[in-house]
Amino acid sequence: MQSVHRWIIFGFCLALASQPALAQGVEVTAHVTVQDAAASKRNPRPNAADVVVWLTPLQTDPRPASAGHPGPFRLVQKDKMFTPHLLVVPVGSSVDFPNQDPFYHNVFSLFNGKRFDLGLYESGSNRAVRFDREGVSYIFCNIHPEMGAVVMALGTPYYAVSNAAGAVAIHNVPPGSYRLRVWSEAAQSANPVDTERTVQVGSGPAHLGEIALQSAANPTQHHKNKFGNDYPTTHDHPY
Repeated sequence: MQSVHRWIIFGFCLALASQPALAQGVEVTAHVTVQDAAASKRNPRPNAADVVVWLTPLQTDPRPASAGHPGPFRLVQKDKMFTPHLLVVPVGSSVDFPNQDPFYHNVFSLFNGKRFDLGLYESGSNRAVRFDREGVSYIFCNIHPEMGAVVMALGTPYYAVSNAAGAVAIHNVPPGSYRLRVWSEAAQSANPVDTERTVQVGSGPAHLGEIALQSAANPTQHHKNKFGNDYPTTHDHPY
C-alpha cells in the first residue's frame, strides 16, 4: 500500500512539473508630463499625478485581470468627499461605498463604465456595486454637488497610476506584445498615436519614454444631478 501511495505522489509531482509555467514578468516604466498653454510662473505646470497607464496583451494571457490586485476595494464617503478620488479595479470587482458622514448620501453614476443609482442611505450603512464591464465611471452624490470621484475598471492586470512627479511603474509584465493605453481625468493626449500604440516587452526592464498630455476640462467639476438637472442653489436640509 505504501508503494502505491508513493507512485501516486510521484505521478502527481510529474503532472505539476509538466504544466507550462507562467512567464516571469519585468517592470515597465514611463514618464508622464502634463502641459498647459496657459501655464506661467503664477500658474505652474499641472500636476502629473493620477494618470492611468495600462497594457492590454495582444496575445493569449493566462493571468486574470485581478492578478496582483485582489482588493478589497472601497470608496469612502467622509467629510462630503470620496476617498480615494481615483480608484482603479479589475473588471468584475465589487466596490463598497460606506457612508461615514453623519447624514445621508445618494451615490450614482450615469456614465458608460457602469450606470447605477444606490438611492438614499444613512450614516453608518454601506452599499456595493460590481463593476462588470471595462470603462470609466464618474461617481457623484445627488445631494452634494461638490462630491466627485472616478472608478476605472480594467480587463488587464498590467496597469499603474502615475505619482505627482509623473513616474509610472507597471510590475510583473510578461514578455510579449501589448497595446498601450493612457487615461487622465483632467488631461488628454497631445499625440493620440503616442498613447495608443503597440509596445514590445522583452526579458528585461522596459522604458516607454515620455507620455505627453495636455490639460483639459475636468468632467467631475461641473456636472448635473442624477435627473440631468442643475443642483439647487439653496438646500432645504441641514447637511
